[in-house]
Amino acid sequence: MTGQPRADQPGAAYIDATAGVAGDMLLAALLDAGADAERVRGAIVSLGVPGLGLRTQAARRGGLACLRAVITTPAVADRPRHLADVLGHVGASDLAPAGKDLASRVFRLLAEAEGAVHGEPPENVHFHEVGAFDSLADVVGSAAALEDLGLLAPGAVVRCSALAAGSGFVTSGHGRLPVPAPAVLQIAAAAGLTLAGSDPPGSGLAGSDLTDSDLTGERTTPTGAALLAAAAAPGGFPAMTVRAVGTGGGGRDTPDRPNITRVVIGVPVAERDLHEGDVTVVESTVDDLDPRLWPSVLQAVRAAGAWDCWCTPIVGRHGRPGQVLTALCAEPVYRAVAAAMFAHTGTLGVRWSRMNRLTAARTSVQVQVGPPDSSQVVTVKVAGAAGGPAGFGTATAELAEAEAAARALGWPVRAVCEAAVAQYRAQYRAPALASHRSSRHPRWCHDRGLSTPPVAAAPDRSWITSATSPGGISCGPWPACQPGDLLTGLRVLAPVLHARFRR
Repeated sequence: MTGQPRADQPGAAYIDATAGVAGDMLLAALLDAGADAERVRGAIVSLGVPGLGLRTQAARRGGLACLRAVITTPAVADRPRHLADVLGHVGASDLAPAGKDLASRVFRLLAEAEGAVHGEPPENVHFHEVGAFDSLADVVGSAAALEDLGLLAPGAVVRCSALAAGSGFVTSGHGRLPVPAPAVLQIAAAAGLTLAGSDPPGSGLAGSDLTDSDLTGERTTPTGAALLAAAAAPGGFPAMTVRAVGTGGGGRDTPDRPNITRVVIGVPVAERDLHEGDVTVVESTVDDLDPRLWPSVLQAVRAAGAWDCWCTPIVGRHGRPGQVLTALCAEPVYRAVAAAMFAHTGTLGVRWSRMNRLTAARTSVQVQVGPPDSSQVVTVKVAGAAGGPAGFGTATAELAEAEAAARALGWPVRAVCEAAVAQYRAQYRAPALASHRSSRHPRWCHDRGLSTPPVAAAPDRSWITSATSPGGISCGPWPACQPGDLLTGLRVLAPVLHARFRR
């Protein structure tokens, strides 16, 4: 399997879950597609659970060759865990920040789904099956594999098919549950995933009756659904040059069709990295609500499952000022969103429509901001630039995290946002641009008193964040740097210097 994307370059993938998906099946498919098995094993071992490991074995499902991922677990019985316990294991692992972020989002999705099913806050949920040893290894191993294949890098495009609904019942820690499992349905509703029966696409019947399917038994597990919700966007095959195909097998060899999950890996075609899909728009016109209540209304609509919501000021037919409340959501949750609008605004009517939209490929990257001894983690949302170099699309710091970091550091929020984006730019500099600077411009550096590091040495960019501490600016010789580093540093330092001298 040659020509795979490198971990530091964005890749593309399509995950075929039409026959089912579970944590071990996805992990096996990624390994079969070329993910470094030793790196995955190292991530699992770093969880700090003695006896927890991974072995692989060749298998056949429905006559098709596939790979099985078998998690070796300790002899001692596992204990139920809360969300904080699981996130502690993830945080202590040797996953890179992008991998830790993915694994943490998977377990938060699982906790929120289980909490919604059982009527408990996510923090109080006992994870049972999804918090057991093997699920910890499945999620962390899959995060390491996705990272190794370049599928967590900024600009990566990962899509998934509809998820097989299955039929019948499954035995769980809460007894026999109908299939699809309640947690699977919650995750699908929250992430806008599609659950479908066995009817072929285009028949007009796909997904029309979740229980009328020749795919018997549990086909999609909560862990498998959460992994796809966190790592992929529902949709068709992305535009890419195919480099590898991986097939992961499940524990059963079912007679109706191969019990497999397939992963197709490739290099994205940048000119066609926009995804076309559907979105449900829910709206209501309100002209008699106390303006002070609008923040709580928007919060309630988001909590009901809306991806985004906002208000647009209008003037009604009698000249009365009002607001049009608009929410975007997946079709399965539009009734819950409408119910929140009725409950929190007192409106007498809600309308909805289905619209087409184009979305750019996006991802989240965690960076460190601030002095090394008190740095804060801030997430940067990144959307790839179509046709442009990786790492130079739209990058925006998560405002809530930037505000928390600003309070901890004593910085202005604006300075934290700019430092986070600058750190992301420096960390994910495009190889094409870096090659143009390989000469280090010796005359440029000499004229300005800058030293020129050897070509093989990585430039030290730590001064970009350490120097931006309000109390951390000190005199001294220029650090070894490239022209681009100087410009980036000045952009970050400008608001801090301005704030200091205004005092």
